[in-house]
Amino acid sequence: QVQLVESGGGLVQAGGSLRLSCAASGSIFRLNAMGWYRQAPGKQRELVATISRGGDTNYADSVKGRFTISRDNAKNTVYLQMSSLKPEDTAVYYCNANLGPGGTDYWGQGTQVTVSS
Repeated sequence: QVQLVESGGGLVQAGGSLRLSCAASGSIFRLNAMGWYRQAPGKQRELVATISRGGDTNYADSVKGRFTISRDNAKNTVYLQMSSLKPEDTAVYYCNANLGPGGTDYWGQGTQVTVSS
């Protein structure tokens, strides 16, 4: 069994910053790519950023230059540093981890990020 526990969400004014963390625990044989997705009310879940085990990153165009994804393999943790936040960044942010040789996806419970104008 694998658990992903997110933290760091909250309420921030436009232009502010937040840092999200997601720690994986449990029966982790191999942690492959990790990432962050978000879902705003009435919208589909969308990719925010991903990072491979080796550190290669990928970002949605809407967050490039403002968000930075990183990971600590020793701690099985992925981070999302969010800066210059905009009201349109308001959403529930979900952590994703791909594990094992079989490439199974796991999801966190989500953390709310609200950006006020």
